[in-house]
Amino acid sequence: MEHPFTWLGTIGHLEGAWEHLAAAVLVAVLLLVFGARVRASFAKAGESVVPDEGVTTRSIAEAFVEAIIGIAKSAIPEHAEHYVPLLATLFAFVLTANVLGLVPGFAPPTYTFNITFALGCVTFGAYHAYGVKAQGLGTYLKHFLGPVAFIAPLMLIIEIFSHAFRPVSLGVRLYANMFADHTVIEIFTDLTRVLIPVAFYALGFFVCLVQSFVFTMLSAIYIAGAVTHEHGEELEEYTP
Repeated sequence: MEHPFTWLGTIGHLEGAWEHLAAAVLVAVLLLVFGARVRASFAKAGESVVPDEGVTTRSIAEAFVEAIIGIAKSAIPEHAEHYVPLLATLFAFVLTANVLGLVPGFAPPTYTFNITFALGCVTFGAYHAYGVKAQGLGTYLKHFLGPVAFIAPLMLIIEIFSHAFRPVSLGVRLYANMFADHTVIEIFTDLTRVLIPVAFYALGFFVCLVQSFVFTMLSAIYIAGAVTHEHGEELEEYTP
């Protein structure tokens, strides 16, 4: 199938991975601009606790943060609010990157495994860092050895492979779903121009939302597993 026209592809003749990287940078810039506007709206609000009327950047941000807090608390037993910044960033980036592909003339960054694998590596590095900080390096590494000493070498190998596969699985899941979703939309948009594409765009947005939720929820689950004791109780005095 012929590569569709994209606006970013016309800038410096970007192709392949470079085009998707440029799209990822565009997503980051859009989120930074939105964050700056939200911060300015909160600064103007001062000490006011009265919510804005209608749909504003402030009301959208507040609803979004509440939703992410709900996701974090559903996966992480305690102190879930400490991990909301990371989870909110992942959700916002993945969702915006996915939705960008629904805009005519733009290819989503998540259309390539390079970007989705990089996102998986961010989660991989973050939950290990949280685990070490929460429990200490020695205690955290003991979790890789299992409860019985004589099977520790075997458990270590299993744990290493299990954890090493996580960023790959996160990346493949997101990439495969978004690739299939946007490929279907491109095909049906080429076949007909009015009713059917509208239905598939609505379905495509739902897929974008679900995949963002799944990626964020799995990241929260991995964090929960890293910052808890082997008996499932989180460190009470831990503050990242």
